[in-house]
Amino acid sequence: MAASRAGRQPQNDGYRTLSLSGHVGFGSLPDQLVKKSIKQGFCFNILCIGETGSGKSTLINSLFNTNFDDPVSSHFLPSVQLRAQTYELQESNVLLKLTIVNTVGFGDQINKEDSYQPIVDYIDAQFEAYLQEELKIKRSLFSYHDTRIHVCLYFISPTGHSLKTLDLLTMKSLDSKVNIIPIIGKADSISKTELQKFKNKIMSELVSNGVQIYQFPTDDETISKINTIMNGHLPFAVVGSTEEVRIGNKMVRARQYPWGIVQVENENHCDFIKLREMLICTNMEDLREQTHARHYELYRRCRLEEMGFRDIGPENKPVSLQEAYEAKRHEFYLELQRKEEEMRQQFVQKVKEKEAILKEAEHQVHTKFEHRMLMLQEVKLKLEKNKKVLDDEIAMFIEKKANAEVLQSQASVSTPLVSLKRDKDRKNSSFT
Repeated sequence: MAASRAGRQPQNDGYRTLSLSGHVGFGSLPDQLVKKSIKQGFCFNILCIGETGSGKSTLINSLFNTNFDDPVSSHFLPSVQLRAQTYELQESNVLLKLTIVNTVGFGDQINKEDSYQPIVDYIDAQFEAYLQEELKIKRSLFSYHDTRIHVCLYFISPTGHSLKTLDLLTMKSLDSKVNIIPIIGKADSISKTELQKFKNKIMSELVSNGVQIYQFPTDDETISKINTIMNGHLPFAVVGSTEEVRIGNKMVRARQYPWGIVQVENENHCDFIKLREMLICTNMEDLREQTHARHYELYRRCRLEEMGFRDIGPENKPVSLQEAYEAKRHEFYLELQRKEEEMRQQFVQKVKEKEAILKEAEHQVHTKFEHRMLMLQEVKLKLEKNKKVLDDEIAMFIEKKANAEVLQSQASVSTPLVSLKRDKDRKNSSFT
């Protein structure tokens, strides 16, 4: 009834604007969203990049006004290691799951050529884990612990000269993967005049080298003015401290030196308040949104294109996910058939080569066998000939032996008669 009485205005985009004649209730949707978000809680992941001793842990403790008990880092690690620690913080009735990722050993190696690669791999690994969860048939994104990096606080050493080559290479390799906010750590070590020149030098080098850092959004009228001003203060020069010093009648967080006191939360001393306001109070949700809508979407698009998925076909026509899947499946099937045929042909060729080798070996063995058989026959004939000669010699020997035995027997018979005659003649001679 309300819709029938409402005024209707045609729109160029096909939508019509209707006016309501009474209360409906969907104006409470923002309140519902707020209640749901508070019940679910929020997550925020910070990546701290900087050389050992640049003040990363102290600044994080100062930002969240607590002590995270980060263990002391060593200067002698062979490579860069990333250490992630997750904490649950609560302010009023808002629960925040905060993950701090520290780059242990960054810039400490003699060869710093690939110092940024473990950081790139870590960020990609978090994107890949979220993508795999997103592609599951049964997803649980509502309860999934999102570990994607929302902001990178890049700590620049307060040298007062220019950016190091490692700084430029690292930020250039990360600017398409994460929101980078450059920070000059331990900014109380150089004078204000040097600090401003150093800031200008850093921004000039970032622009000339094509490094895209995070710019605070200016499209929201409520925060556009302050964000525009803060974009002009980048990089933030900060000082961190968890120690309290009495100044007048109140205790403030500060660093005390022989020449004076540097107050952490004094905007005349450093940009800590500006960083905290921009990072936590004003633009935390935009950092989360930019991570999902820009950096993760870029990674997701590239990964899906690597898998063969496309939104537009060869004829510039929209392609559904099912069509892309079927096309890729058909492509893989053809590729599988081609590889199977190629492997089959290789197998047949190898079998033929092996058969040829075996036939050649068989021929060689047969030839050698025939040669050995001929040799064996020759040796056999020679042995038979030698045997015949030996048999003839044995027969002749036996014959000679028999003749010799006959002669010997005849000789043994005639010998006694001769001896008797001799005895008789000897006796006769003795009588005479």
